[in-house]
Amino acid sequence: MNNLKQKIQDDLNINVKEEKENVCSVLRLLLSSILNKEKEKRFKISKEKNNISEENLKKESQITDEEIVDVISSEIKKRKDAIELYEKGNRLDLSEKEKKEIEILKKYLPEQLPLEEIKNLVENSIKKVEANSIKDMGKVMSDLMPKIKGRADNSEVSKIVKELLSYQK
Repeated sequence: MNNLKQKIQDDLNINVKEEKENVCSVLRLLLSSILNKEKEKRFKISKEKNNISEENLKKESQITDEEIVDVISSEIKKRKDAIELYEKGNRLDLSEKEKKEIEILKKYLPEQLPLEEIKNLVENSIKKVEANSIKDMGKVMSDLMPKIKGRADNSEVSKIVKELLSYQK
């Protein structure tokens, strides 16, 4: 088992003993999503490599910490979308619950980049891909994403890229 998955499992065990139900439910859902990701990977590998042994299949289908960070980011995004809907529906109680769950999940992400550093990375990517307008946003984002993956909110990064490309005109 990889480090991040093991840490999540250990934290779940600790929180079960401390009877922190809200934390336990978030971590259980996260572990379930991780398991689903591993199953998807396992299925894909078994289709690609027909003669693979069970042992090798098990090894190859383990997901990396980086893939787990993707799962966590996806879970956070789902909750942010839910918050938006709950706030539109004036369900602030449910919105608050989702915000607390995001805080629990964020503990498992790598340290987040400060805003200034994100802006510098965006500016460097714009120069690197020679972007001149908003039409070049895809190029900038594809250059940028490997550098910031899991260390910044993608929607925030996207907003900064749009802002800076708008000034390029």
